[in-house]
Order: sequence, then structure tokens, then C-alpha cells
Amino acid sequence: MRKGIHPDYQEVVFMDSATGAKFVAGSTLKPEETIEFEGKTYPLVRVEISSDSHPFYTGKQKFAQADGRIEKFNKKYGISSKN
Repeated sequence: MRKGIHPDYQEVVFMDSATGAKFVAGSTLKPEETIEFEGKTYPLVRVEISSDSHPFYTGKQKFAQADGRIEKFNKKYGISSKN
């Protein structure tokens, strides 16, 4: 690798603002804020959503109800749903 063209890679703590969950990961971000985590001081990056609060990962995902739309379309155009 050429020197001087790559950003510094460091361990940072990502904190979910919604749940307060924290995890350490590598990043090239350089936040101003720091936090004490597991006995070490790390730079802190606050995120609005993570796997700890995202509906897909928490199992609280809502699915759109498509049945009503299909039935409405079929009724509008006189299509029978029987095969």
C-alpha cells in the first residue's frame, strides 16, 4: 500500500441511540466523543439504528397486506380468482 493515501483505521464503539446497545468495530471515522467500554477508551459513534433496534432483526417487522389490493383489482376488471 502507498503511504499517505489511506485513512487511519481504528477501533471505535458504535452506540445505538434508540436502545443504548454498544459494540466495537473497526472504522475510519474520527469522532470527537470518547467512551469507556470494557476497560478501554474508544472513540464513540452514535447511530440512529442498528441490528439491535432494526425491525428486521428484532422480529417486529410489519408486512403490507396485499390481499385486499389484489381482490380490488380483480373485482374492478372482472377477473375471476378461480382457476
